[in-house]
Amino acid sequence: MSGGIYLIQGDNQLVAMAEKPYDSEALLQELLEKYPNLLGIDHHDQRFNQWLLIKRTGTIPTDDMGMERWSLNHLFLDHQAIPTLVEVQHEGEYRPRREIIGQMLDYAANAVLYWPVESILDQFEINCRRQNRDPEQVFEDFLGENADEEQFWQQVKTNLQAGKIRLIFVADHIPAAMQRVIEFLNKQMDPAEVLAVEIKQYVSLENGLKTLVSNVIGQTAEAQQKKSSTARERRQWDKTSFLLEYAARYGEDEMVLVRELYDWIESHPNDLYLQWGTGDVYGGFTARLKFPSPLVELFAVGINGTLQIASEGYAASPPFNEEEGWYELRNRLSGIGLALPTNPLERRLPNFQLSTLPDDNALEPVLERFDWVLQQLRKAAGV
Repeated sequence: MSGGIYLIQGDNQLVAMAEKPYDSEALLQELLEKYPNLLGIDHHDQRFNQWLLIKRTGTIPTDDMGMERWSLNHLFLDHQAIPTLVEVQHEGEYRPRREIIGQMLDYAANAVLYWPVESILDQFEINCRRQNRDPEQVFEDFLGENADEEQFWQQVKTNLQAGKIRLIFVADHIPAAMQRVIEFLNKQMDPAEVLAVEIKQYVSLENGLKTLVSNVIGQTAEAQQKKSSTARERRQWDKTSFLLEYAARYGEDEMVLVRELYDWIESHPNDLYLQWGTGDVYGGFTARLKFPSPLVELFAVGINGTLQIASEGYAASPPFNEEEGWYELRNRLSGIGLALPTNPLERRLPNFQLSTLPDDNALEPVLERFDWVLQQLRKAAGV
């Protein structure tokens, strides 16, 4: 049983489309550069362009001396800042399956190890100038005018260091044996993703109309379930993983501040203990009280770069549940950028970005405030 591809024209005429091979691999590459959504990966936000093209026919460094060896067909970034390496294969220009897959895995290994995000940014800007386009406008078209460009490029760096990349094999025909290999690799590799995209071309012999049909291979339910479950496990933080990730996202200087906060909690073993959270957005550590108090959590430090407190917990805890104590607390914490509400019944999560602290000396008044808070809480609790 066979089917077909048909287009309905404006005059309700049904036009039969016949599959036609691409004339060359270069043509398929050009189509992918012009219409990157042919990659077909599902993106939920359809308001902006789905892919940011970094470079077509780029090279990947192979050692820490900056030497370059292999030529890559395309490098894209998606909305999650995941580097996506694309290798195009034309059915008429046969290469052994082992060669194609082995070369792509070489790409991935060297990209993760040697490819600095600064080089990727430079290639993006060069590619924009080659097309006579403004890089800032291209980026705005990609993520929107309110997007944080610096944070995006930092996430690219984080993804590379974590090996969170995507490898895509593109062809007009993906043989069954190749499909099995792709599905196997995608199920086994984590956090990397390995996919194939089959892009077929159909034309009308009557009037020259053309349509392109893409099909993503490798996103099996088993692979997706495995990756989502292991991602949850991987986001359970500890000191080592948190500090490494924090340094990757925000730099060594800011990581030093976080380590001092961590050490300060550990220096109060009779009063505080550490509790770790999970997740890429809300994960981090909290300073929790050991002695009885309505205030369970002194403060939290998140992987999003913030120090945060819960105002309602403070408002319920002696001596801050009295008007005089509340206003003294407000005055002291406002000096370090934590704005408690005037009304203690108002729920709020005061926080500040640790990046606003100019150096580690600026952390001293923060720790002095929390030392004072601990003294007040211990005195009220009679411990």
